[in-house]
Amino acid sequence: MTVTIADLTRQIRIDHISAVYTAARVAREVAAEAGLPEVLAERAAVIASELAGNIDKHATDGTVFIHRSLAGAGVDIHAADSGPGMTDLDYWRIDGHSTTATLGTGLGAVGRLATEFRIRSAAGSGTTAAARTLVTGTNTTGVAHVRLAREGEDQCGDGLALADLPDARTIAVVDGLGHGPGAAEAAETAIDLFRRNPGRPIRDHLTAMHRSLRQTRGAAVALARISGGLLEFCGVGNIGGLVLTPGQSRPLLGMPGIVGFTLPDPHIRTVELPEHHLVVLHTDGIGNGWRGAAPLGPLPAPALLAADLAHRYRDPHDDATLIAVGSGTGTP
Repeated sequence: MTVTIADLTRQIRIDHISAVYTAARVAREVAAEAGLPEVLAERAAVIASELAGNIDKHATDGTVFIHRSLAGAGVDIHAADSGPGMTDLDYWRIDGHSTTATLGTGLGAVGRLATEFRIRSAAGSGTTAAARTLVTGTNTTGVAHVRLAREGEDQCGDGLALADLPDARTIAVVDGLGHGPGAAEAAETAIDLFRRNPGRPIRDHLTAMHRSLRQTRGAAVALARISGGLLEFCGVGNIGGLVLTPGQSRPLLGMPGIVGFTLPDPHIRTVELPEHHLVVLHTDGIGNGWRGAAPLGPLPAPALLAADLAHRYRDPHDDATLIAVGSGTGTP
C-alpha cells in the first residue's frame, strides 16, 4: 500500500529571460527535496530550462509548473503557453534544433532526458508540454496533478492524496473553506485522516472527516475509488468531477454540504469504466469552462490535460487543485 500526498506546485510565469534560470533552479530544488540523485536533479534543471526558454523565445503568456510526482520518486515539469504554436513538432524534436539560447539542446534533448515526455502544439493555439523525471525502476502510472496556492500566498487550502492499494486506487481531494492558514488546517486534517486508513469505505471516510473537521472551518471533500473497471464516487461541496471516454463526458456530481458542519447522508455513485477512460477531479479554483464535448479521438494524456487546465482555467484568486487519472500506464 502506498499513500502519496501532493506537495505544493511551484509556478513560474515566463515573462523575462531571468524566469528561465528561475525554472531551472526550482526544478533542481524540487528534485533535491524529492530525494533524487544529483544526476537526475541536473536533468530536471535542463528540462525546465529548455521548456521555459522555448516559451521565452517563441511564445506569450507562458507558465511552467514544477512539483514532486504522484507517480513515484520523481519530478513533474509542465509547461503551457498561448503562443503561435508549432506546425512541425517532429522538426523541433530533433537534437540540435535549439529553441533557446540557453543550452543548445532543444526539445530533442528533453525527450531523451525525461523518463516520460508528451507535447501537444498546433498553429494558433499554443503549446503544452509535460515531462517527468523518475528514479530508475519506479513504476509509472497514468496520473498527473497540480496543487496551487492562491497567488501571493504560501499556504494552500486544498489538499490531495492518492492511495495505491493492492486491489484499488483511491483519491481524496479536499477544499478547505476560504483560503490561507484556516483553510490549510482543514485540508491537512482531512488528508491526514485519509492517509492513516485509506482502505476504509468511502462512507466511513466522510463520517470520520466530518467528526475531525468540527474544530476547523470545514471543507468540501470528494473521494473516488477505482477498482476492477468500476469507479465509486462521493462528493460533498463544490469539488467537480468528470469521467472522460472517447466521445462521451459524464459529470460526477457532489451533494450540497460542508464536511465538519452539515454532512448529508453520503450517496455513493458507481460508474462502470470502459477500457479507455480519464477520471478528472478538481476544486473550484479550476473553472468549469473547459467542460464541453468529449474528445472523439484518443483521450488527452493526463499531464497535458492538467497543465492546460491549470494554465487556461485557473482562478488566481483561489487555491486550485486538479488530478487526472487515466486508464493506461506510463502515460503522464
